[in-house]
Amino acid sequence: MKHFLFLICIAIFSGGCLGTKKDEVMKTENQETVPIITEQEAVPIKKDKTQIAILGGGCFWCTEAVFELIEGVESVVSGYAGGANPNPTYEQICTGNSGHAEVIKISFNPAKTSYERLLATFGECHDPTTLNRQGADTGTQYRSTIMYLNEKQKQLAEAWKTKLGSELEDPVVTEIVASPVFYPAEDYHQDYFRRNPNQGYCAFVIRPKLKKLKLGDGLGEQ
Repeated sequence: MKHFLFLICIAIFSGGCLGTKKDEVMKTENQETVPIITEQEAVPIKKDKTQIAILGGGCFWCTEAVFELIEGVESVVSGYAGGANPNPTYEQICTGNSGHAEVIKISFNPAKTSYERLLATFGECHDPTTLNRQGADTGTQYRSTIMYLNEKQKQLAEAWKTKLGSELEDPVVTEIVASPVFYPAEDYHQDYFRRNPNQGYCAFVIRPKLKKLKLGDGLGEQ
């Protein structure tokens, strides 16, 4: 229902980002990049090769718009993952009964950013303390999820969740699961904010979120 609820989102937007902290500021530590193993490779890849992260934090229009602006991110693809039925459609996802979550597949350059940095941004751009809900978007398809591709990503995700949980008043409900099959969403969902900056949801939900995260407005303005 995100197409029709953007005005409601204006009033409750503050609930669509990081939950209430015990400390006013969460410190984000830049850690040394650790080589990871992709789905296609059986050995750790080199730092000069693209790595993959799969994250879900509510509407993929929002998360896609955020991560496309992070230095070191080469591409972001919106899609679905976590359910049983293959090649799901957006209409099936919207029922909340498909088991799939709206997620993004991030390709990033580990020489310019790290998996830890992506997790830090992930924690800042949505509320990991609300179960199956982000703002006015409700349903299991909007759950907070980290889908790890290897054991190292799993360890980093669990460490992120533990640390964040110690800093927030409410429990972190983000699920951490082995990456299932990722299904790209329909073409019209890709680069949605960039192609539709004046659409209601984009103008009243995504653009303020980008500014709150100090990423400008997503249109080249700071």
